[in-house]
Amino acid sequence: MPKIKTQKGIAKRVRVTRTGKLMRRSSSKSHLLEHKSKKRKRNYHNEHPVDKADRKTVRRALGV
Repeated sequence: MPKIKTQKGIAKRVRVTRTGKLMRRSSSKSHLLEHKSKKRKRNYHNEHPVDKADRKTVRRALGV
């Protein structure tokens, strides 16, 4: 049986923590930043867990 290949696009966007949680970066951080407040932009720095509905798909794509 062949090895499962990792989907590199997802591997670059999602990080697996030591406990096995899947963390992703925030959206809305790349453009149209002029009208957004400092506080709002600063909060985009934080990572968020991948939604429960997407976890199975992402895990399979990562080969975890």
